[in-house]
Amino acid sequence: MLSLITVSFTLVFGRVFCGWVCPLGTLNDFMGRLTPKERRKKHLGDRARRLKYYGLIVILVSSLFTLQIAGLADPISLLIRSLAVAAEPAVNLMTHTVFDLLYRADIPVVTAISEAIYAVLKKYILAFHQPFFYQGIFIGLIFAAILLANLYRRRFWCNALCPLGALLGLITQISPFKRVVGKGCTSCNLCVRECRTGAAADVKGKWQKTECVMCGECQEDCPEDAVRFGFLPAKAGKVTGVDLGRRGVIASLVTGIFIVPLMRTNPLTQRRTGRLIRPPGALPEDEFLRRCVRCGECMKVCLTNGLQPALFEAGLEGIWTPRFDFHSGYCQYYCTLCGQVCPTGALRELSQEEKAGTKIGLAYIDKNRCIPYAQGVECLVCEEHCPTPDKAIKFEQVETMTPRGRKLIRRPVIDLKLCIGCGICEYKCPLHDQPAIICTRLGESRADELLPF
Repeated sequence: MLSLITVSFTLVFGRVFCGWVCPLGTLNDFMGRLTPKERRKKHLGDRARRLKYYGLIVILVSSLFTLQIAGLADPISLLIRSLAVAAEPAVNLMTHTVFDLLYRADIPVVTAISEAIYAVLKKYILAFHQPFFYQGIFIGLIFAAILLANLYRRRFWCNALCPLGALLGLITQISPFKRVVGKGCTSCNLCVRECRTGAAADVKGKWQKTECVMCGECQEDCPEDAVRFGFLPAKAGKVTGVDLGRRGVIASLVTGIFIVPLMRTNPLTQRRTGRLIRPPGALPEDEFLRRCVRCGECMKVCLTNGLQPALFEAGLEGIWTPRFDFHSGYCQYYCTLCGQVCPTGALRELSQEEKAGTKIGLAYIDKNRCIPYAQGVECLVCEEHCPTPDKAIKFEQVETMTPRGRKLIRRPVIDLKLCIGCGICEYKCPLHDQPAIICTRLGESRADELLPF
């Protein structure tokens, strides 16, 4: 629905989304204020601006062959992922550190005020637990590079790389909302120098409509009040279209076609059959990859920090999609937040009852490492933390030989019918370096063929 609203507004008013709504565009505008004055007057050339259109062609063509990579470069997904995985954990840690320092300083008035503010932040804003993400630095560096590129040219991402901006630019060509320059223009070129996207050309009245984000600054800054925006006849103004060049279009089409088999015949793709556990409610893997836009919302709301962005665990096609890492956390038994925040339906929204019966995998015991099996010493940790009402981990009493002779001990066994693969047993196992109980995707509910137990 929101996408249809965006397209409708674009058809009528042009690229208003990029100029007035897009949060990443807002950040780029803010960073653009730091652009050196000598660079503000310079704009990207046509070759650089074509890149976003070539990227759009690659995305659209590859999507026809069921490869979904739009989420990697979509500005909304990119921003949310960057904030959730990189920025928010850093801000959360810095905030705790600052208030801890103020508390330790024990300055009577300052400490009292800071503790009151800290209590509000912990209740409404800060995370329950400090989140950690394996790829936080990598994703953060990409985000920083996008923002810092504004020091080279204002709105560099929007003008040269954003595929959504390219799509909206193509749609806006048929918009009746236009810019026209009146006879009062003295060719001072103030609008040309100050245009953040370079849409106002040097030629009097000429306008690159596909690049204009309808900010209206040229109309506001014009000393002669000669610039106007409005619903004008088709022939009003000198509008230039998009000239991509035959070679560039052909190269983009070929890339979009061949990127699919190149990614899916890569050996890394076969790693999807390995230790890859998706969140509860995930669709079958192929459909999940088609729908997931790598926005990071599910990872952001995970209460235990167990959801982490995949690198190559799901193959090249699954980079930055959510997966469980039970060294970092586990799947809370009654938690359904990930399905509630998923914007595309890649994760189905489950009720608590449905969630409790959803298998995301199964646990198995490494008897060469498990303390009761390998050392003949009782350990109750996994059974104590198992959240299922009837306990998927039970004990069997056996007689075993120890250095001090034979004795009866209890050893854990797993009831495969009750186990849901939540991973808390692996997370809590006292053998932290390499747990003796491990969860795999075997038996997951979304599998086409369920195991007979």
